[in-house]
Amino acid sequence: MKKKVLASVMASTMALSALCGMTAMAEDYNIVLVTIDSMDQHWVNMDKGCQKAAEELGVNYKWLAPDVKDDAKQIECINNAVAGGCDALLLAANGPDAVTAALEEADAAGVKIVQVDSFFNFPSVQKLGTDNKAAGQMAGEQLLAAFEEKGITEGTIGIVSTNTATVSTLDREEGFHAAFEGTDFEILETQYCDGDAARSKDAATNFIAQGVVGLFGANEGSCVGVGNAVAEDGNQILAVGMDKSDAVLQLIKDGALVCTMAQNPDVMGYEGIQSAVKALNGEEVTPDYVNTGVSVLNAEALAEMEAE
Repeated sequence: MKKKVLASVMASTMALSALCGMTAMAEDYNIVLVTIDSMDQHWVNMDKGCQKAAEELGVNYKWLAPDVKDDAKQIECINNAVAGGCDALLLAANGPDAVTAALEEADAAGVKIVQVDSFFNFPSVQKLGTDNKAAGQMAGEQLLAAFEEKGITEGTIGIVSTNTATVSTLDREEGFHAAFEGTDFEILETQYCDGDAARSKDAATNFIAQGVVGLFGANEGSCVGVGNAVAEDGNQILAVGMDKSDAVLQLIKDGALVCTMAQNPDVMGYEGIQSAVKALNGEEVTPDYVNTGVSVLNAEALAEMEAE
C-alpha cells in the first residue's frame, strides 16, 4: 500500500514538474513585431493587441519598427530581432520580396514567422490581415454612393497611396478600380507618397487643381493628407480613405472625408501572438489565412458610437 501511495506521489510530482517546465519555457519565448514604420496609429493599435496577448500568455514581447517606410531599415529591424534571440516574428512587410534574404536567415535560426497586415512572398505559420481588395472596392462603392447622392455621374478621381511595392495598398487600389468598372468615371494615375501625410496633402492638392471630383487615400497617412487637402479647399471634393486614427476621425466629423474603411490591427496583433505561441508549442495553427475584416466609419457611425 505504501509503495502504491509513494508511486502515486512521485507520478504527481513528475507531472507537476513537467507542467512547471512547460510554463517556464513559455515565459522564455521572445516574440517581436516588426512593422512598416512607427508613425501610423494603425501600427500603435497593432502593438496594443500584441501587448494584450503577450500579457495573457506570459511571453516576452517587443515592437521594432523604422521611423519611416524604408526597406533597408526594416531589414535591419528583422536582423536585430533575430540577433536578439527572438523565437517568433510577426511581420508587416514594406514589400513582398525585399525582406526575403532576412527571412531566410530568420528561418534558418528556427524563428517562427507570422504575416500580419502587409504580406510577403515567404513561407509562414499564418497570415492575418484585411481582405484589401474587398476593402478597396468597398471604399469605391462608398464614394460612388456619395456621388449618386450629389448627382455626380462622371469625372476624374485621384488616388494617393504609399508605394509600388506594398501589397496591401496595391490590393486596395485594385479593388477601388474594380468599383468603377462600367461607369463614366476616370481614375487618374496613382500618386505615391510613402504614407507621409504632408506629401500626400500636396499630391491631393495637385489632383484638386486638375479638377477631380473625388479622391481616395489608400492608407492612414495618405488619408490624412487627402482629408487636409479637401478641408483646405472648403470640402468641395468628395473623398474616402483607409484606416482609423484620431486625425482621420476628426476629418470625417469636419466633413472633409465621407468615410474611412477601418481595419482591425489590434485583432491582427492579438491573434498573431496567439498563433506564434501555438507554433512554438508545436500545436497546429489554422486556418492559413485569417481575414480580420473592415468596418465603414462615416459621420453617422461616429455619432452612434459617441452616443453609446
